[in-house]
Amino acid sequence: MSSYAQKKGFGATLWDYLTTVDHKKIAILYLMAGGFFFLLGGLEALIIRIQLAVPNNDFVSAGLYNEVLTMHGTTMIFLAAMPLIFAFMNAVVPLQIGARDVAFPFLNSLGFWLFFAGGVFLNLSWFLGGAPDAGWTSYASLSMASKGHGIDFYVLGLQISGAGTLIGGINFLVTIINMRAPGMTYMRMPLFTWTVFVTSALILFAFPALTVGLFLMLFDRMFGSNFFDVANGGNTIIWEHFFWIFGHPEVYILVLPAFGIFSEIIPHFSRKRLFGYSSMVFATVLIGFLGFMVWAHHMFTVGLGPIANAIFAVATMAIAVPTGIKIFNWLLTMWGGSISFTTPMLYAVAFIPTFVAGGVTGIMNAAATADYQFHDTYFVVAHFHYVIVGGVVFALLAGTHYYWPKMFGTMLNEFLGKITFWLFFIGFHLTFFIQHFLGLMGMPRRIWKFLPGQGLETGNLISSIGAGFMGVAVIVLLVNVIMTQVKAVKVSNDPWGDGRTIEWAIPSPPPFYNFKQTPLIRGLDAYWLEKMEGKKDLTPAEPIGDIHMPNNSILPVIISLGLFIAAFGAMYHPDGDKAWAIPVLVIGMLITLGAMFFRSVIDDHGYHVHKEDLMDDDKGGKA
Repeated sequence: MSSYAQKKGFGATLWDYLTTVDHKKIAILYLMAGGFFFLLGGLEALIIRIQLAVPNNDFVSAGLYNEVLTMHGTTMIFLAAMPLIFAFMNAVVPLQIGARDVAFPFLNSLGFWLFFAGGVFLNLSWFLGGAPDAGWTSYASLSMASKGHGIDFYVLGLQISGAGTLIGGINFLVTIINMRAPGMTYMRMPLFTWTVFVTSALILFAFPALTVGLFLMLFDRMFGSNFFDVANGGNTIIWEHFFWIFGHPEVYILVLPAFGIFSEIIPHFSRKRLFGYSSMVFATVLIGFLGFMVWAHHMFTVGLGPIANAIFAVATMAIAVPTGIKIFNWLLTMWGGSISFTTPMLYAVAFIPTFVAGGVTGIMNAAATADYQFHDTYFVVAHFHYVIVGGVVFALLAGTHYYWPKMFGTMLNEFLGKITFWLFFIGFHLTFFIQHFLGLMGMPRRIWKFLPGQGLETGNLISSIGAGFMGVAVIVLLVNVIMTQVKAVKVSNDPWGDGRTIEWAIPSPPPFYNFKQTPLIRGLDAYWLEKMEGKKDLTPAEPIGDIHMPNNSILPVIISLGLFIAAFGAMYHPDGDKAWAIPVLVIGMLITLGAMFFRSVIDDHGYHVHKEDLMDDDKGGKA
């Protein structure tokens, strides 16, 4: 028996997940936490659409509307889409490259708990004086004038959460560079792994810009500096530059893994190799590169001047070229294929025209002169959601159905999955397609209510009805998940059939060591190659031997908890009835630094799974 213990009971399971450094369990933690915040952000979206369903509505007050609007955007981007992407990164990438875990399992756990601590901290603002109310971009001209501590929660919550994301990005860069199985050259990596590789590089270079901007805002609000205070020589436009130098690569940080998920699903259910693999790889890299050259297209109306506007307009139009390459490659992969319209494939097929529509309106916004009319209207809201929901959320729902068997060993119900798809697909287009026309009619974004007789009633009502459809779709998905896990019908290693990449060669869910023997990668679509030669298993690159695995640790939770506590001390001024602020800050930092010091001095070499246990595992025993 190895030192990996099979635990029973809720308490043991909870402790296992609190202390785990296994990338597969961390993937489940990201999926659960991201799913929770997705539900929270969706509830906030429904409040927005109920408020705007009819003219002169008083469902929520103007101040509460601003808070809900801000928290919807912030939650969906930072606390739902990002962690759900990280869920699939953790669940799939080590398996696709033939690794037993990520490069730094301890940091992988720390990255999750930092994200979770930041997300919980931000949402506690609802109960401690009011949520942030300056929009999800938190433009300095609005955030510096915001009363209360809502913006402080925003700044500190995103700093803590962003640190976790940055750690995760670096971890996956190192993992993909250093831990690929023998024979897996860069041009043999699956497309999802390629998109994660480029995404991790974008995280490495984009997130520091947000970190710096948040620090400057922190200093302005808490220590009286004047980086963004125009009356004292500051400049609010600098915040926009900091935010969008992060914010536009962030769009591709979300969209590229979505492209990767569809690049796995479409060949799988077309029963064909992905058309133009090399061009897809180079298009992915080019999108990542150009993603850093377009940030100021969010700022065409701030007065940068015609030369700057022209440069960023051209760069924005140029990024459509590699995206177009991907669209045609997906279409040509399906062309002539034997297509199975499973739930994941339905999302993939629906994604292509939906994302093209979002891209076309993006090119319209890229024309700086036209953007003067589109800017700050519901036309931009519609464009943004066609890209993020029609691209990223469609991919997350597709990936959930596609990879669920590999993550949990059970298969989501296909009938309920297709009901979810059609409800969400119809609801999405009802909600956002009409918003293009509302924007062209002059409806401003971030508006609290509109007056009757402006021609906006019908469009807004249709949009709100569509949001209800999406809400019902998510409920059906939750029912599907609960039913599937209650029935707990186990599936094989390759439950969809025709799996092409090596994650489908190992059991579902995978054993804690992933691969008993590191596989030898003999080409692109390595598992498919082995099956074509009549083999059931991957060709091993090594004999069966002892496997070294890392120990579980509670320290990531403690480090994150310390920063969570310290953030409360940092947020309040130590005067009057807030004399406790400094002690709380000191206690929180001592907890964090103490846990970090303890980690640095303990002798944590992990443990070995002995080859005899692996042989027993083959005979039906437990390792």
